[in-house]
Amino acid sequence: MKKNFVLDTNVILHDYKCIYNFQENDIYIPIVVLEELDKFKKGNEEINYNARQFARELDEISDNDLFKKGASLGEGLGKLFIALPQEPSDNVKRAFIENINDHRILAFLDYLATKDKKHKTILVTKDINLRMKARAINLLSEDYFNDKITSTDIFEKAHEVFEGIDAAIIDRMYSTAAGVPKSSLDFEKDIVSNQYFVLKSERNSIMARYNPNYETVVKVQKERAFGIEPRNSEQSFAMNALLDDDIKLVCITGKAGTGKTLLALAAALEKRNDYKQILLARPIVALANKDLGFLPGTEKEKITPYMQPLFDNLNVIRHQFSAESRENTAIQEMQSSGQLVIEALAYIRGRSLSDAYIIVDEAQNLTPHEIKTIITRAGENTKVVFTGDVQQIDQPYLDMMSNGLVYTIDKMRGQEIFAHVNLVKGERSYLSELASNLL
Repeated sequence: MKKNFVLDTNVILHDYKCIYNFQENDIYIPIVVLEELDKFKKGNEEINYNARQFARELDEISDNDLFKKGASLGEGLGKLFIALPQEPSDNVKRAFIENINDHRILAFLDYLATKDKKHKTILVTKDINLRMKARAINLLSEDYFNDKITSTDIFEKAHEVFEGIDAAIIDRMYSTAAGVPKSSLDFEKDIVSNQYFVLKSERNSIMARYNPNYETVVKVQKERAFGIEPRNSEQSFAMNALLDDDIKLVCITGKAGTGKTLLALAAALEKRNDYKQILLARPIVALANKDLGFLPGTEKEKITPYMQPLFDNLNVIRHQFSAESRENTAIQEMQSSGQLVIEALAYIRGRSLSDAYIIVDEAQNLTPHEIKTIITRAGENTKVVFTGDVQQIDQPYLDMMSNGLVYTIDKMRGQEIFAHVNLVKGERSYLSELASNLL
């Protein structure tokens, strides 16, 4: 049955094309939402870009019917209405005394639900508190589900282990780099391109990966990169993906202390001669509702505290060698020449990134559209690596099912140039691992 959907501001800031994702249902945007969007139009962050883009989308489809009859969104889609303010009903007034924008949205939601009883009227918002307020006065509300994944099982384990494998096949894999045909192995489950797993027989075992280019299962060796050596099987898998030039997009997930960023940076430095630039970036997530303008100093000084974890990982690698070593000299030269750059993610928007090794840390704080924006900047001979902990999300309107990192993994899974490795075992220290598991 056809429905009426009322959109909150945060949905549009999350996905400026959201109005095209509600099929044949009608969409209502309270005019107070447009007022809020107007405040976000200036700035360089993704939400500012989305606010500007939505204004352009609205301008293209707007006409005289937008307020009364609605504007058609296209074939097979419903209509878009801009809703004027409505006087709150007694139901809304009793529940919410304060005259704020959220309550004005609820006032219109209540008005529309009362006026059109033939169709369900639903508020769509990524604000959990606003959803609770709507339900408190018996109004329907839900999250924006268009970019949510359906399962997070892959983030709960390190890798698959296939047992009962013929020992002779594993012996053959040890003796040849070419591996064995996929058809020679009877897998219990379907495997996808660049999937990593462990094969076990009664007398031996091997770390392996499915190579889609040759349809073979190949041995994964423990590889050392710029002084950093994997400490467990999943770190070995991650390093293999990070060093393989055929895998252009890598996602590494895992809790704090599993070595995500350190492995990525070490692999990038190891591959420094194959790329003109190594770019390390992370999104700036302001703390305590304070933006960058709150911090003292120049623009570069403002972002330094947010970039410090990347510098910390670089120092870990540098401390593997003496101050006068060839490796430390190489790092210093790369930083001074601009070949190794550490900066805020917002500053790479609009650039064409060719012949680069790009590492984006804390990618769980990005929206699906933000990650798409980054990947589409990749030019020829560019490798993109996303790292993050899907259980530590600092953005208020993202969760484990809807952040850009899990969305990318879900959509890219099975592609020949993509690999995902989930790190489970913490290697930072016994104290760090104990705290991560118990606290």
